Amino acid sequence: MATGSFRVKTNNEWNTIYYRFKQSKIFDIECSTNLKIPNKRWSSTKSEVLPTKDFDSDKVNLDLKDLDRFIIGEYNKDLKSGINFNSKWLKEKINKFFNRETKNELSDNIIFFTNYINTFIEESKTKKTRNNTPIKPRTIQHYNTTLSKIKSFEDFKSIKLRISDIDLKFHNSFIEFLDKQQKLNPNTIGGYVDDIKLMINYADKKGIEINKEAKFNEFYTPTNKTKDIYLKEEEINKIFNHKFDLDHLDNARDWFIIGLRTGLRISDFLKLTNKNLVDGFIEKNTIKTDFPVIIPIHEQVQFILDKRNGKFPREISDQKFNDYIKKVCEEVGISEEVEGARMDEIITKKDGKKEIIYRKKAGMYKKHELVSSHICRRSFATNLYGKIDTLTIMKITGHKTEAQFLSYIKITPKEYAEKLKAYWKNAPKI
Repeated sequence: MATGSFRVKTNNEWNTIYYRFKQSKIFDIECSTNLKIPNKRWSSTKSEVLPTKDFDSDKVNLDLKDLDRFIIGEYNKDLKSGINFNSKWLKEKINKFFNRETKNELSDNIIFFTNYINTFIEESKTKKTRNNTPIKPRTIQHYNTTLSKIKSFEDFKSIKLRISDIDLKFHNSFIEFLDKQQKLNPNTIGGYVDDIKLMINYADKKGIEINKEAKFNEFYTPTNKTKDIYLKEEEINKIFNHKFDLDHLDNARDWFIIGLRTGLRISDFLKLTNKNLVDGFIEKNTIKTDFPVIIPIHEQVQFILDKRNGKFPREISDQKFNDYIKKVCEEVGISEEVEGARMDEIITKKDGKKEIIYRKKAGMYKKHELVSSHICRRSFATNLYGKIDTLTIMKITGHKTEAQFLSYIKITPKEYAEKLKAYWKNAPKI
C-alpha cells in the first residue's frame, strides 16, 4: 500500500514542506510542495504546522491533508496504466493539485548523456553522502574518467548518446568496446558500469525520462575475481631478516615491513613521520576514508625505527616502492609459480600512431612479479584472521563492514584444510 508523509528538512527563517510518497521497496520519491512555513513551527510528531501568529497554519494543514488524499487518488488511477512512479510524476501531481504550471526543468541539450553527466558531476561537487560528508575528490575524478570513456565510445561509434539510449544494447556494446578496443579488465569495466547505473538512477529520481532496460538485472556489473596473493609470516620474516647490499633496496624493504605490519594503504604508510608516533602507537587519519586508526608498533617496525635513530626510512615515491619491492622479494627467493594477474604492456594504435598502454593480464607468474603495495593490507589482514577477533582487525584496517574485510582474506582452500588438520592433530584424543 502506498503512503504519503510530510517533513521539513531545513532550519531557516522560512522552511519548505516536502512530500514523501512510497510503497514498500517498489518506489520511494519526494518532492517539494513549495509551501513555506516559519522557523520551528513544524510538528514532526503530528506532521502539521503549529498554530502561529500572523500565519494561516489552519489553511496550510488543510491543504496538506487534501494533497495527501489527492496524490493517493491519482496513484490508484494511474496504477493500472503501467506509469513509472518517479519524482517527475509526483511533481506533476503536486502542481496539478495547486493549479500550477508544470515547468520543464531540463534544458533541451540535457537529454544528451554526456551533457547530463557533466551536470551530474558539477552537482556531485556540492552534494553530501548519507553520512553528511562531501563526496571525495577521487570519486569525482572517477566520474570524469567514466565520462571520458563514454566520449571515446561515442567517437568510436560515431554517435551522440541520449539518456534514453542507455539500454541493454548500449550496455553490451560499451562493455565490448572497453574490452576489445581499450583492453580493460572486467573489474575496471565494472567500475565504469557502476558509475553509469548510479547516474541513471539519479536521473530517474530527478524525473528525467530513462530507458527501463537500464534497471534490468541484465544491466550487470562485470567482475573477474583474480587470485590475489599475500605474503605468509615466514615470507615476511625472511624479508625482514635479509641483508641487502644495495641501499635503495634496504630502504624499500624497511618501508615494505612497515606496510606489512601496519595494514595501512601505501598513500598512508609512505607518509608516516615521527608526528604519528604516540606513546608506543602509530596514529593516522587515513587519506582515502578519513578514518582515524591507532596501531600498536610491531617489534619489527620498532627495530627499523631504532636502526634509523628513531626516524622512518627515506622518502620514496609510490612507483619506486612498487618497482623495488618486486626486486626485494626476488632477492630473498619469493619466486614460486602462482596464479594471479599483473600489469602487461600492450601496443595499440591511436590515430594511426603506435601507443603503449598497460593492462592487467591473468596467468601463472613468479610470485615476486605479482607483488605490489596492495599486498601489504592483504597480508596484514590474512595473517591475523582467525588469531584475533575480526572486529579488532577491522578497527586497524579501517574496513566498515565484515563483507569488505573478508574480501581481503586470501587464505586458499588448501590452507583452510591444513588449519583443520592441525586442529585435529592437537585436539584431545578420545
